[in-house]
Amino acid sequence: MIWPVLTFVALALAVGVHLWWQHRFIVRELAHQKEINAMREKQRSSTEALQAQQTALFNSMTEGLLVLDERDTIQMSNRAVQEFFNAANGLTGKTVLEAFRLHSLAEIVERLKTERQVLDYEVEVPGLKSRWLQINASSIVDDGNQRLGAVLVFHDVSRLKTLENTRRDFVANVSHELRTPLSMIKGFAETLLGGAMNDPAVSTRFAQMIEKHADRLAHLIDDLLTISHLEGERITLAIRPIHLKQIVDAVFEDLRSRAESQCVTMTSDIVEEMMVNGDADRLKQVFWNLIENAIKYGRKNGRVTVSAAQRNSEAVEISIADDGCGIPADALPRIFERFYRVDKARSRETGGTGLGLAIVKHIIQSHDGKIRAESVLDQGTTFFVELPTPK
Repeated sequence: MIWPVLTFVALALAVGVHLWWQHRFIVRELAHQKEINAMREKQRSSTEALQAQQTALFNSMTEGLLVLDERDTIQMSNRAVQEFFNAANGLTGKTVLEAFRLHSLAEIVERLKTERQVLDYEVEVPGLKSRWLQINASSIVDDGNQRLGAVLVFHDVSRLKTLENTRRDFVANVSHELRTPLSMIKGFAETLLGGAMNDPAVSTRFAQMIEKHADRLAHLIDDLLTISHLEGERITLAIRPIHLKQIVDAVFEDLRSRAESQCVTMTSDIVEEMMVNGDADRLKQVFWNLIENAIKYGRKNGRVTVSAAQRNSEAVEISIADDGCGIPADALPRIFERFYRVDKARSRETGGTGLGLAIVKHIIQSHDGKIRAESVLDQGTTFFVELPTPK
């Protein structure tokens, strides 16, 4: 009887030992699996963090970046590219032509099939606002010279293009503005030397014309020097509290004969107590330009009105309004550019350097002020000048 009992006990112990070892094995396996899962989670988190860092880095670049695969489909693009082309998300997997509808970009990608690099390629991106991009592209190849894709880097050169166009227009306009009075002076002088000097009436009239165009030339040079000094911040302003009414009244007096010749009535509702903080001479130059323009481009037998109102405790807003032909809406954003003329033919006829409003804008900005214009065709134009008040 004892052997069956011993056998049963031995079997029970064996089963118990087996179950203990099996439990221990399962516990070790679970711990090992937990370690593996923790490592995988850590690796996944690290990968996600690295991808997030890469994405943040790419999106923080001011240059646009496109990465293409061997089939020339987009694998990566950053935020700058989307902004440059006003493109939505979801560019991945598309070709350049499908994504941006620009054949010039597709041409660059096509060239990379036979060329290693395409450098300094410029394209104009169509849209409401003209944008110029300089593109540098390079093929990606392996050690066996097998093409794996391409990288395109985009630099926004719109500002450089604008500055270059401004410089070119500036040189052309200055040359033209200088040539006109010089040609007139030379012509009248040659006529006088050719014998017209012997006729007192003719010589007097020609001498007056020479003086007129010499004054025009001197005025142009003065304006060029003024805007150069303003842009270079080489003019020191004598800022102090001044009576706005005194400035406007002095300008009215200077322009009275010009207004009377055009049958234009000048009115002002500025009160004596209205004060601004500024340089009296420079502000007189501002209002002289604006009121003189209102007379020049206003309606004959019309009216020029100067008004002022306290905008808040820190600023006064002055308006200069005419009832002339107005300025087209597409020209309003450009009227403060140097040499920009809305009506070139009329501007040549009435004289002027094309620098007046540019000078006005710089003077106002140097006073920490603001200037803007509103206009309705065939009804008139109003310029609004905001200036700080004395503290």
